[in-house]
Amino acid sequence: MTTPDSRQSSSASQRPDETPASRRWKRPTAEPPHRQFLLFLWFAVGILLLFHYLDTAERQVETELTYSEFLQAVDAGHVSQVTLRGQSVEGQFSEAGREARDDSEVEIFETTRPDVEGERLLERLEGQGIEMIAEPVEPPWWQRILVGALPWILVLGLLFWFWNRMQQRMMSGGGPLGMGKSQARQITSEQSHTRLTDVAGSENAKREVTEVIEFLKEPERFRALGAKIPRGVLMMGPPGTGKTLMAKAVAGEAEVPFFSISGSEFIEMFVGVGASRVRDLFKQAKEQAPAVIFIDEIDSIGRARGAGMGGGHDEREQTLNQILAELDGFEEHESVVVLAATNRPDVLDPALLRPGRFDRKVTLENPHRQARCDILGVHTREMPLADDVDLMRLAEITTGFSGADLANLANEAALHAGRRGQDRVDWACFTDARDRLLLGEAKDVGLSDSERHIVAYHESGHALLAYLLPHADPLEKVTVLPRGRALGVTAQVPDEDRVNYGEAYLRDRITVMYGGRLAESVVFGEVSSGAENDLEQATKLARRMVGRWGMNRRIGPVMAAQSQEHVFLGREMAQARDHSEKLASLVDEEVRQLLTDLEARGRELLEEHRAALDALAEALETNETLEIEEVREVLQGHLPAASPTPS
Repeated sequence: MTTPDSRQSSSASQRPDETPASRRWKRPTAEPPHRQFLLFLWFAVGILLLFHYLDTAERQVETELTYSEFLQAVDAGHVSQVTLRGQSVEGQFSEAGREARDDSEVEIFETTRPDVEGERLLERLEGQGIEMIAEPVEPPWWQRILVGALPWILVLGLLFWFWNRMQQRMMSGGGPLGMGKSQARQITSEQSHTRLTDVAGSENAKREVTEVIEFLKEPERFRALGAKIPRGVLMMGPPGTGKTLMAKAVAGEAEVPFFSISGSEFIEMFVGVGASRVRDLFKQAKEQAPAVIFIDEIDSIGRARGAGMGGGHDEREQTLNQILAELDGFEEHESVVVLAATNRPDVLDPALLRPGRFDRKVTLENPHRQARCDILGVHTREMPLADDVDLMRLAEITTGFSGADLANLANEAALHAGRRGQDRVDWACFTDARDRLLLGEAKDVGLSDSERHIVAYHESGHALLAYLLPHADPLEKVTVLPRGRALGVTAQVPDEDRVNYGEAYLRDRITVMYGGRLAESVVFGEVSSGAENDLEQATKLARRMVGRWGMNRRIGPVMAAQSQEHVFLGREMAQARDHSEKLASLVDEEVRQLLTDLEARGRELLEEHRAALDALAEALETNETLEIEEVREVLQGHLPAASPTPS
């Protein structure tokens, strides 16, 4: 990892006092916000000052008298007229009064009378024959202005607010003028806290994206060597394997802006809107380069063009064409990397995957055992765990879980501990959470005694065959408590992560699927409808063995299966079949023969160990749930020494 000093020396045009972060985030100085509102405020202040000036100009008071001086002037006959406004008295001197004051220019005076002088003052004024005018008390000038102008100010302010809101909405993505704007959510380097250490269990994918991170940090070092970093990186994998988290970690490690958008957010009913949004998105990213663009579920706009039922879709195809053009339009100095995620790489347009576009492909698979342990460590590092919690053992019993499944498992375990009032999350919380995720929530379904008896033998048949067959997955527990859509459950846990299946394992697996149906047939002489899902899964697996995997001598090493192309995903209109009717009939015959042979083998084992089947069903009916240790105790005295060793 490079230091800030070495990164600074990579550009000759950079000033000595300018850091890479300041150069990267420097933007033109924006104008002060709400300039129009400030102009409106200054205009209102000017109007208030004008009103104040006019009000003071109307008042021509030339002198102010004390109340004693006013009474003396009244008694002396120097007042010709008075105007009474509440406590205020405004008067006019007579000619004698002006002469007595030696100031002929002073005509108007003002004074304030006491409250107790109301009636006595009126008598004095009447006695002197002074003209009296009574006027109501007027509020101050600022109150009059406020009462008169405030409604208009509020109306104009409200109109101004609505106008600004309308302009913002029209120019944003939700308005007609901003329909072509990008809907991407931007996360700056200061807001991004995701690092590669938060992505556990994906070491291969981490190595793939490490050079992308280094390129975003030091693009000049790669350009000096004549290297061209891949513009597009396609992350493929099942749902929940951490594709979005990996993209955030790339931007977080490189400390660059992160633009995140889903492929469906480009599409609108108007043709050309998606292409406009693509242009705006890439324009924003180029302005803030180096940057990372992340397009989630790119298969929604990147499907193969011009094929499939109904032909093409103009808006989707134009959006895809614009993405292809933008990926080709990068200049050498524009350090922008496009990350995309999909769980359907098979339906993408070939032009999207050619060199120069999304030519770097990173595959994220469901984590293996050690990776699951590391992921559980990340999701439980802030949990108070009890001493009996073994993360490695938990990783062993969660085969097939994705990263999202493991995060959900840890959360469910914490919720279980909270509901039980515990201060620590113990092993029982994790196992109960796992059973809830795998088998479903336990249901309180009232079964009759006869139905419960049948379910006990059904699950005992599965459990006994899983215990006896050497290549079957090890038995973990069996229960007759209804969970999810099942009236009973037999849980098997693989002892290793399987990516390749042998024929012996598959045959034993199908035999275990028939165990419940066979137990009903052996004990009660008839079968029930409870084996519907078992028959469906066994038939599908047998058809793959015969028609796809070449595990049949009569069929031989031939692919004899129907096409799996989906007509709505830009593929073939019809479900093609590349073999004859005779071969298809032979496949059906061999599938039926395989299932019949495996059923006969299972029936033979259950009839041979009928005592063990009865004992296991009786114990299961009594205890409702049996763990593997309890199953061993029940079967210990009922299985002969020559029985097959359980796996």
